Amino acid sequence: MKKVLLPVDDSKGARASVQACIRLLGSRSPASVLLLHVLQPGGKSLLHDRISDPELATLREQLEASGMMDDMEQAAQQILEAHKKFLQRSRFSRIRTLTRFGDVAEEVIKAAAEEKVDMIIIGSSRTLLQKLLMGDVAREVANKAKVSVLIAR
Repeated sequence: MKKVLLPVDDSKGARASVQACIRLLGSRSPASVLLLHVLQPGGKSLLHDRISDPELATLREQLEASGMMDDMEQAAQQILEAHKKFLQRSRFSRIRTLTRFGDVAEEVIKAAAEEKVDMIIIGSSRTLLQKLLMGDVAREVANKAKVSVLIAR
């Protein structure tokens, strides 16, 4: 395995995916690990999946104009850095970080294709009720990705 994509945030599921990567590949670490954090405007909500691309672009422009985008990117960098340090302590050395903006599942799938990863390891920590109300990003990625997907809990 040459390249693994780890979509991360500050959730229990993200920590589980990083730990799964270490358990599975720790003795033979991949050539590179790509840590991805997707900035999701408005947070997780019932309406998130209903935002069109033009509306998303407008929202991004408004966030940038207000300075809130800088805050979101700074928080993303802190999250990515924490996961990167955890991997480095486990002897992973070739780690890149990437931040994207938009629908989480779509951006994970796009990044996997663009970066030509061999596998996606994604966490899932939502309750059944949360999955019913807000959707299941991990399941959507698993159903739509062109590469193998491991869902860690």
